[in-house]
Amino acid sequence: MRVKLYFPENLIREPIVAQLVRRFDITPNIRRASIEEDIGWMALDLAGEPGAVSSAVAWLEELGVEVDQLGDVLES
Repeated sequence: MRVKLYFPENLIREPIVAQLVRRFDITPNIRRASIEEDIGWMALDLAGEPGAVSSAVAWLEELGVEVDQLGDVLES
């Protein structure tokens, strides 16, 4: 699944991607990212069992990360 994540200021310094790997046994492939002091976004592919990927996306949204699913074309 290709997604674009938008991180609010309070989550910028949290190891969200590392937690995705540990909690859900998925493999993220970071395609693009821009992280500033007050906001950040990251475009990445999430590979793994479909149920694990869906659970990971739900967990991200619970944390307050905005998740947009992307198509085959990588958007900036």
